[in-house]
Amino acid sequence: MTSINNYSSLNLNVPLTEEQIAANKEIDGQQNLGQDDFFSLLSQQLAYQDPFKPVDNSEMIAQMASFTTAEGITTMGNEFAGMKEVLTSSQALEASSLVGKKVLIPSNEAYLPETGDVSGSISSTTGAYSVMVNVEDASGAVVRTMSLGDIGAGNQKFSWDGLDKDGNRVKAGQYTLKATGVVNGQGEELMTASYAHVESVSLGGGQSGVNLNLQGLGGIKLSDAIEVAENI
Repeated sequence: MTSINNYSSLNLNVPLTEEQIAANKEIDGQQNLGQDDFFSLLSQQLAYQDPFKPVDNSEMIAQMASFTTAEGITTMGNEFAGMKEVLTSSQALEASSLVGKKVLIPSNEAYLPETGDVSGSISSTTGAYSVMVNVEDASGAVVRTMSLGDIGAGNQKFSWDGLDKDGNRVKAGQYTLKATGVVNGQGEELMTASYAHVESVSLGGGQSGVNLNLQGLGGIKLSDAIEVAENI
């Protein structure tokens, strides 16, 4: 009597062990064909071809061209990876020179140190009349209002000395700069950016890239910095 093996008891849902996964990866890596493997296969193909139906020259050239193209793409990918590392290192070196300087960031949040002032920039494409800048503390209360008058198109820089409306020095911390003005006969809020002190540079890898660590404001990407100002 012929016996039939019963495989219904096999559990196909049992997960692979770490050793089995590692072994599979090793086998997959060994299955990648290199240049020596390709020429070995080509030699075997020529040795065992039908003498009455030899391989066509154009077909052989097409095979070699396909392999050369694939190998060239792989080499190019490796070269681009190396170039990316060089560019990242160069960018990190350039960013390190920003430590101790001010950078203009696309934010109206500014940090007032124990001593010194806060500066910012107002951007307008058409210019504005009767421009006012309100400095607000963390609670949203206005601690100082500055009048800049009329400004033209482009960027208009301004600074705040850290004093409140009564001439008293306010405490160090984060403040919000809000600029308003009259544009085309109507009052509107203007785009405001602030200058920040670069304390250090984080040389991250991968997707994080190079980050600038700003005093009292945290970090931003190097690519987000709009302008570099004078040393502090």
